[in-house]
Amino acid sequence: MGKRSRTKTRDQQRATDTVGEVGPRQPCPCGSGKRYKACHGAPGGAELFVRRPFEGIASEGDLVALRELVPAATAPVRLRDADRTVTLATLLPGATPALVRDSGEILLGLQVMHSFGDPARDLGAVLERALEADPGPVGLTGAPGDGPRIQDLLVLDEPLDITVHEDFAFWLDEDQRDDPAVRAALEQANSSVQPAARLTQVEAAWWADVGTKEHLRWVMPEPEGELLDALARLHAAGDDVLVPDSRLVGMFRAHGLLCPVWDLPVGTGPEALEDPAADFRAKLDRALADGAELTAEERSARSGLAQRQVTIRPLRDH
Repeated sequence: MGKRSRTKTRDQQRATDTVGEVGPRQPCPCGSGKRYKACHGAPGGAELFVRRPFEGIASEGDLVALRELVPAATAPVRLRDADRTVTLATLLPGATPALVRDSGEILLGLQVMHSFGDPARDLGAVLERALEADPGPVGLTGAPGDGPRIQDLLVLDEPLDITVHEDFAFWLDEDQRDDPAVRAALEQANSSVQPAARLTQVEAAWWADVGTKEHLRWVMPEPEGELLDALARLHAAGDDVLVPDSRLVGMFRAHGLLCPVWDLPVGTGPEALEDPAADFRAKLDRALADGAELTAEERSARSGLAQRQVTIRPLRDH
C-alpha cells in the first residue's frame, strides 16, 4: 500500500534546494513557525523537505488552513483499507498528534509540535500507530522514516466536510464532561479561540476575527509566479478591494501554497464577504488566463506584493 507515494520524489527536495526561494528570515515553508534559517535552512536541518506535502488532495487548501489558521474544527474522513472512524482535528489537548477514544474513534491532530520534513508522512505515521494503539494519546518521538503518507491511508479525493467549532468541546467524551480537572483545562484552551468561518462560495478562504481587526486569509493552489502576476494585475487596477476599507496587506507561504491576506474593517463578518470573494475569484481567474507581459505599473505592483510577507504565528503555540 502506498508504494508509489513512498517512492515518489518529484515533489521532494533537500532543504538547501530552497535557498533563493525563501529568505533566511522568512517563515520556513514546512509550517513549523520558525524562521527558515532556524529550521530547514539551518546546518544539520532535516535532510528531506517536501515543499508541497498535500498536493493532489481534493481539499489541499483547506487542509493547509486547518493546520495553520483555524482554531477549532473537525472533518470526518474514511480509511482506505479499514472500517473505522477517523476524524481530522485542528488542535488536540497539548498539541497531541492523535487521540484514540474508548469507542475506537481516532482523532488525528493537524497542529502539532514536531516537523520532520514531510507533514503528510508524519500524519501517516501517527495514524498507523493510532490504528494499533490502546485508548489514549498517540505521538511521535522521532522522524518516522519511510512509510505511507496520509494520502495513502485515507480517502482524500473528495472535498472535506468541515465543521467549525466555537470551542474545543469536541475533545471530550460524554463521560469526561463532568470531570472538574478536564473542564478547567478545556476552559483555559477555549479562552484562546478566535472566531473563524470558511466562506462557502469559494475554496479555502477563511475569515477570522482577531479582536482588534478582522482578516480574510485565502489559501490558493496556483503556482506562485503565475499567482503573483495575476494578483499584481488586479492590484494595479484597484480590483483587489473586497469590501470598502479592506486592503490586501500581504501574503505568507504554507506547505508550498501562497496565502494572500486582507485586512477588513471590524464588524465585516464572513457573510458580507461571500459575493465579493466570488467576484474576486472570477477576476483572478481572468487575470491568470491573461498571457500578456506585465506593464511597468503591474511589475511595480508585483514587486511590492512579493515583499509584503505576513508572519502567521502557528496556532499550536498559542
